[in-house]
Amino acid sequence: MNGCDSIVITQSAQDDLLAGFWFYEQQQFGLGSYFLSNLMADIDHLKISAGVHRSDHGIFRSLAKKFPYAIYYLRAERAVTLIAVLDTRRAPTWITSRLG
Repeated sequence: MNGCDSIVITQSAQDDLLAGFWFYEQQQFGLGSYFLSNLMADIDHLKISAGVHRSDHGIFRSLAKKFPYAIYYLRAERAVTLIAVLDTRRAPTWITSRLG
């Protein structure tokens, strides 16, 4: 069964979202809020789609719809824990090291 009942966003993932907000806000006023709004909608969509995404060593990756970001999460039973929200334009080795 796909989807989940609860989503926990770790401090690390919250920091990623905040960094993305400030990056886009520096590009254009208001773009940071647009970024957060879209990423939170993508995260909320995990309530329906959690578990259907590509998985590597138990870490699932969902791609954001409007920004070049990936949402990395763990799934246990009907709960999801977001561990990172990363810019996919970063070097793959950086992303791998960031995920631990």
